[in-house]
Amino acid sequence: MSTKIHTTVDALGNPIGFHLTEGQACELDGADVLLPLLEARTVIADKGFDADKRVLEPLKEAGKKAIIPPRANRKVQREYDKELYKARHLIENFFAKLKLFRCIATRYDKTAKNFLAAIHLAATTIWLN
Repeated sequence: MSTKIHTTVDALGNPIGFHLTEGQACELDGADVLLPLLEARTVIADKGFDADKRVLEPLKEAGKKAIIPPRANRKVQREYDKELYKARHLIENFFAKLKLFRCIATRYDKTAKNFLAAIHLAATTIWLN
């Protein structure tokens, strides 16, 4: 059994939202759930979120700025703020801290509900440090 953790972090790298999907799920499945809940005016994400209908258009309609590099196979390459995109390392840093918790890294819990509870507990510990 594999599980993919989708998460959002604030400008300081503190976690603010989680969603679990099966391991083979697309990145956009988590985006469909988490992006509408964001209050931030700027969203920074990787190339996996370069989808017009599911990510870019809803963010634009909500008045939010998307800092997402275009995929290499995109016919019309979009411009994005490369300097601001460098802040995306905050999400990677959060996942590195999260994986220090053995129960998260090895997925000991049998149910998704218990696994998500362990993620919340670990995230709370990370936030407090």
